[in-house]
Amino acid sequence: MPFPNQSLGPTIGGPAPSPQFAVKPCNQPSTAFACCRGRKNIMPNPSDLFHGRSTERKAATRSGVEQWVREWEPQGSARASILILHGIAEHSGRYEHVGSAFADAGYFARSYDHHGFGKSGGKRGHVPSFDHYLDDVEDHLTQQRSEGRPVVLLGHSMGGLIASAYAMSDRPQPDVLLLSGPAFGAIVPAWQRVAAPVIGRVAPSLFIKSELDGSLLATDPDVGVAYRDDPLRVPGATAGLGKALFDAMDQVNAEVNCIRVPTFVVHGGNDRIVPAESTEIVGAHDLATRVVLDGLEHEVLNEPSWPETLQMMIEFADHHLAAAEG
Repeated sequence: MPFPNQSLGPTIGGPAPSPQFAVKPCNQPSTAFACCRGRKNIMPNPSDLFHGRSTERKAATRSGVEQWVREWEPQGSARASILILHGIAEHSGRYEHVGSAFADAGYFARSYDHHGFGKSGGKRGHVPSFDHYLDDVEDHLTQQRSEGRPVVLLGHSMGGLIASAYAMSDRPQPDVLLLSGPAFGAIVPAWQRVAAPVIGRVAPSLFIKSELDGSLLATDPDVGVAYRDDPLRVPGATAGLGKALFDAMDQVNAEVNCIRVPTFVVHGGNDRIVPAESTEIVGAHDLATRVVLDGLEHEVLNEPSWPETLQMMIEFADHHLAAAEG
């Protein structure tokens, strides 16, 4: 699937990634995945593939809430930086294999736990304002860009919604946007969609327990078991966060043409959490390429074929960063 020089609009359907999905080779093709091919374990021991250095630390935020940050540094000098945004209920620790793979491909990778999730502070499953999420993205991207490297923004599910909303804002932009099953829509009972704006206004801090069926995450049942047993998982969200997310979905769908950076969207064709058709709107954008992987569930980066999916993302980013350098 070679990338044309400018217009990138087609939707590509088909089976899980395989050699016929190979994107245009970059000058420094990634070799970060060779040891992982053919493995059933979709959450491998990072030491099996990562040759750099990983660290974890606490950081301050504009909102005053303490934030937990994870970073992965390549062995040599980084040629670009990437910021990875996790989805609802989860945390950045579930992206160890993603950060490690990007670092082995020459990127300085960073992720963090959102306000109210993982090891970060704040009421569990809650954010006082969606702008807090955008502020955090802006502060991290600004700091990463200050080091003189181009920056890439990657978001999954709720993280993809946050990344998309950020890319449509007037804030300083990343050079490339990568989206995995971004929450442009959600399969929820109709009453929740109707009630969320009302409850979110009158009782924003009300926590509503919602146990996600782990079998919906990936075709490998081990993914769901690991998710269910994760002590950092947040089993629900507040009414205020629910309202904020539905509002953001409406805004993103209305303003998708405001995206101004090359965008790669990958979606599982059998996604039963965020329907694949919800991202058709961004796939039609001139700057976007959308890939639908038939038979895969919501977390395509936790499917057995995750190495090939990440390879597509890395090579898309490499191609456009190289093009921007002239």
